[in-house]
Amino acid sequence: MISTRLTRLLDIQHPIISAPMASAAGGALAAAVSNAGGLGLIGGAYPNPDWIEQEFGAAGNAPVGCGFITWNLAEALQRQPDILDAVLARSPKALFLSFGDPAPYAPKIHEAGSVLICQVQNMDHAKQALDAGAQVIVAQGAEAGGHGRRRATMTLVPEVADHLAAHAPDVVLCAAGGIADGRGLAAALMLGAEGVVVGSRLWASQEALVHPNMHQAALAAGGDDTIRSSVMDIARKLNWPDGYTARVLKNAFTDKWHGDLPGLLADAEAESARWMAAWQSGDTTTANTFVGEVAGLINDIQPAAAIIENMVAEAEGRLQVYA
Repeated sequence: MISTRLTRLLDIQHPIISAPMASAAGGALAAAVSNAGGLGLIGGAYPNPDWIEQEFGAAGNAPVGCGFITWNLAEALQRQPDILDAVLARSPKALFLSFGDPAPYAPKIHEAGSVLICQVQNMDHAKQALDAGAQVIVAQGAEAGGHGRRRATMTLVPEVADHLAAHAPDVVLCAAGGIADGRGLAAALMLGAEGVVVGSRLWASQEALVHPNMHQAALAAGGDDTIRSSVMDIARKLNWPDGYTARVLKNAFTDKWHGDLPGLLADAEAESARWMAAWQSGDTTTANTFVGEVAGLINDIQPAAAIIENMVAEAEGRLQVYA
């Protein structure tokens, strides 16, 4: 067993948190991760109160948390002022914020007794999270699937670790981006993290809410088959802040539009309808599969519990070799 400050803070067995992946991280996945000894998070990303309520129900009595895209939460609260209160009323073990300033929401999260986890993509974000009172900071590298920025996990994690050691030693650090097996977990611990946030590998689990065609596309792909782009955000009419792109599998849609964003914007209505229809049907030649560079390390679709068990066992073995 790998015991760290993260496991003690969250009262979990393994230093593994599942990423609150939009639409894919439902209650079944969150519960499976928590029941396997990690912490599972429901992906509240683009807040839909009915969906969030449904997925908390699907998690049953498992101790899970929830995650939001911070800039989008701000917009959602204009339409649904009680959405954060409704989640906090569920007593989530942790509330995970990423991609925006957490300060407006931190006091309410602290008051509710949930652990505030802030994911950051650069040093400015890390300092902003500290100012908001984050108890856990997740340093996310650009290898990750879905949205992020440009820093790499290998350098961002130790830089954040050094900053925390000097300025906020009580704050716990996790690593994210490119972590798919025990080698990644062991490496993250060596870089100064005390746990990991796992996205793509748990996206490729039996419990994840993912179309089978997209799972198959990921199994057939390698890391070189991914791309960071904004085309899928334009297609979904999502106004992501400047500087953020999403890592997805390349396909005919990105081949056509990645180098011609003005053209895509000019034809946004028709292309959006085409992309969304493909997403619903699982047409991976048009809709993009959201998976990180670890696609080349994913060879099967397993139960989440098996993924965590294998990751921890391999990490323990790797760490013993160098003990």
